[in-house]
Amino acid sequence: MGMPSGTELLLIFGIIVLLFGAKKIPDLAKGVGKGIKNFKNEMKDDTPEEVAANDAPKKVEGTSEVQGGEAANETQKQA
Repeated sequence: MGMPSGTELLLIFGIIVLLFGAKKIPDLAKGVGKGIKNFKNEMKDDTPEEVAANDAPKKVEGTSEVQGGEAANETQKQA
């Protein structure tokens, strides 16, 4: 069972047109395209390097203390 032939694709497309109507198909395609685009953008935003950078300890201005992450716990254990 391989890829559908040209006749089968036309039949499938005809059924889709009957179910949704010719006017709603472009709107449906736009919605699917926007969803895929948003998904790809979110996947790019959450790269492993950025996730690791967000978990890194942050130094508080005006003090020498480190807050957040495992480094803060290690600093407290050494003191």
